[in-house]
Amino acid sequence: MTNVEPAIAPPRQEEMPFAMVHGAALTSLPKDLYIPPDALQVFLEAFEGPLDLLLYLIKRQNLDIVDIPIAEITRQYMVYVDMMKELHLELAAEYLVMAAMLAEIKSRLLLPRPQIDEQGEEVDPRAELIRRLQEYERYKQAAEDIDAMPQLGRDVFEVAAYAGDHHPKPTLPAVSIREMLLALKDVMQRAEMFAHHHIQREPLSVRERMSIVLERVQADRFIEFTTLFDHQEGRLGIVVAFLAILELLKESLIEMIQSEPFGPIHVKAK
Repeated sequence: MTNVEPAIAPPRQEEMPFAMVHGAALTSLPKDLYIPPDALQVFLEAFEGPLDLLLYLIKRQNLDIVDIPIAEITRQYMVYVDMMKELHLELAAEYLVMAAMLAEIKSRLLLPRPQIDEQGEEVDPRAELIRRLQEYERYKQAAEDIDAMPQLGRDVFEVAAYAGDHHPKPTLPAVSIREMLLALKDVMQRAEMFAHHHIQREPLSVRERMSIVLERVQADRFIEFTTLFDHQEGRLGIVVAFLAILELLKESLIEMIQSEPFGPIHVKAK
């Protein structure tokens, strides 16, 4: 007894539903479905006028613009005009004028006797239409070339950044009492070189020395701090001058600056 394997059915592609309504698949259109004739309209080409339409029809068939088959072009042009009427589009009057012009040219070509101009040459009824088409083609190509050029706001964009007013002012370090004492120490060390043992009464006054310092300093320029001391007056004279300077600083009559740490100190009047 032989075992016979069951036949396997070939794969079959099931029909795909074209819509899902409330979770149910629809594979056929309902019989009572009504689709209005104007429910969907698709426009593939847009023309800016009758000359644009004629130029499109000529280029689509690779025809020579100076040898236009008027009969065929007129037929295709009228097909487009009839389509515009069927789609209920507002047909511009210039399209109808062009249709009449094509019909006239076609009729003149069918005449048995050709027209002769003043020079005795045969007049081609298509000449005026060809001239207008060539002129329109030149202007259209020029417009397309201009539109292909980079335009500001479409292809290139301006970039601007405000940098602000960058005029940094140098920040001078504040003069500390330690810096002043170090400068005073240097002055006193140099003053000791002029020290002597002659004892006499020295009429030194802080107020008087304040007036002398104010006479030496100026408001428009700085002078060096060490120039306010007279080394020949000795230690006592330097101390009196230093006290006078401190009083002037306290009363905000003078100001001091130091351009760098451990640098020279300069003084000027306020």
